Amino acid sequence: MKIFSLGENALTIDFGSEISLQLNNQVLRLADSLARNNFVGFIEIVPAYSSLTVFYDVFTVRKNFPAFETAFEAVKSFLEKALENPSEIEKPAPRVVKIPVCFDENFALDLEFVAAENDLTRDEVVEIFLARTYRVYMLGFLPGFAYMGEVDERIATPRKSAPRLKVPRGSVGIAGSQTGIYPFESPGGWQIIGHTALELFTPHAKNPTALQAGDLVEFYRTDL
Repeated sequence: MKIFSLGENALTIDFGSEISLQLNNQVLRLADSLARNNFVGFIEIVPAYSSLTVFYDVFTVRKNFPAFETAFEAVKSFLEKALENPSEIEKPAPRVVKIPVCFDENFALDLEFVAAENDLTRDEVVEIFLARTYRVYMLGFLPGFAYMGEVDERIATPRKSAPRLKVPRGSVGIAGSQTGIYPFESPGGWQIIGHTALELFTPHAKNPTALQAGDLVEFYRTDL
């Protein structure tokens, strides 16, 4: 584990450098603990696959923790104490979210390619894709874009060598062992295998993102 500064008003706790359920659980347990028991000057936390970034107000932290030379040292000390008692950091119960996906040719722009790359039929790719429950490891890239895994190795397919300039909103894609959904139309290089009508980001809602890190996602087939 490493703790390092990320600019003037943030630090990152890095638990490792791989996609790992165990490491991600450590990240989310600490994130949940900080959300319930934070420090004066705390702003927000941003969990990733195997790291957690903590943002804080430098002046507020310095004012309330004058014994430390810097705000970074004060926040670092707070987090180290939280990590000393891992048994007290409870793992939140995962939420299961069911998401409909349409695999019609008009939406599944790369389904044929994914099937050919893995020596499968289109229906076999869909069947394998739907058979798994996916963990939301983190949000990033776009508001509401959830990085989920892990895709069955039989259908894992690298990103496109040349990204599209426009990926339609609601596109469900595969990139290596990951899967994700584009909340908006945007450039992107993931292999698109379907489409969902689920609204992934509603900025004025109390909870603006439909998915959160730690959620479990079950996809099911539907016709639009």
